[in-house]
Amino acid sequence: MKDSSPLTMKDIARELGISVATVSRALKDSPRISEERRRFIQQYAREHNFIPNVLAESLRYSKVQPMKVIGVIIPEIVHYFFSTILRGIEEEASARGYRIMVAQSGEHYEREVQLCQSFLKNKVCGIIVSQAKDTQRYDHFRRLIDVGMPLVFYDRICTGVNASRVVVDDYTGAYNAVSYLIKTGCRRIAYFGSQMNLEIAKNRYNGYKDALLKNGLPFREDFTRICDNRQDAEMMTPELFDGDEYPDAFFTINDDTALGVLYTVKRMGLRIPEDVSICGFSNGLRAISCDPMLTTVEQHGTKVGEEAVDVLIGYVEGAIPMDKVEKRVVRTRLIIRGTTR
Repeated sequence: MKDSSPLTMKDIARELGISVATVSRALKDSPRISEERRRFIQQYAREHNFIPNVLAESLRYSKVQPMKVIGVIIPEIVHYFFSTILRGIEEEASARGYRIMVAQSGEHYEREVQLCQSFLKNKVCGIIVSQAKDTQRYDHFRRLIDVGMPLVFYDRICTGVNASRVVVDDYTGAYNAVSYLIKTGCRRIAYFGSQMNLEIAKNRYNGYKDALLKNGLPFREDFTRICDNRQDAEMMTPELFDGDEYPDAFFTINDDTALGVLYTVKRMGLRIPEDVSICGFSNGLRAISCDPMLTTVEQHGTKVGEEAVDVLIGYVEGAIPMDKVEKRVVRTRLIIRGTTR
């Protein structure tokens, strides 16, 4: 064990070869384990200067709760989907007597690390987070778990950390959307997505690819791009029309990217949806403010936020054991509008 880090229940469990739940019960003098075992674990904790997370314990077991503030890390608050999640988080937290402290990572790993440390110092009762695009090291998240901080991921989950998460069914949403494009007669469907270090990007990409293959269409690497914003979509879309064959449809990872495709294809003189169909993913306000209005996948962001709060408060108030990982999935729905046949 590292002397520089406070001893956690997880450390004790690992050293003694027992579960975190057993350590927790022993330190609370639970009669569910033998007196001899309780004394042994308690003595080990004393000898190794274990300091319990007083805040978590007081929130979990006291009727007088000194701090009911949830830390929320959001990649970009201007993003429609994240703003709807934030609304769900705030409404559910407020209804259950909690306040939220919100901060943006700006899609930067370093900022995300700073925010985790700041929330820890400010003694929030738990943290809800969607990881930044460039996060590829996870020690800051593991540290939160090690010190007993309740942690719940939403949307962009961290597969390198065994923590609870609330996500939408990205794979099914993508699969159904691309299957619909195929059903309406599209045969050359392009894909614009994000970096594959994000789990949502992998799931939507796999849904797209499987829909092609299961409907007897070839997967074409030349029809896929790492492109997840409007500016890049406006730049990259013309590239796909340079060859002998060009796409007759686009499936994109979000609505902003879809709108970049829409704008560019119209500027090129092609008809939508007669020549090119377009489908996005989000169902934000912009999806109904374009011409034609955008076919897209509804993500139900408010529901994602509500579920994330429900899991976090479950940890804080003891309804969910701290060593149990919750995995909740919110269903998507295809909204058909004017950009598809």
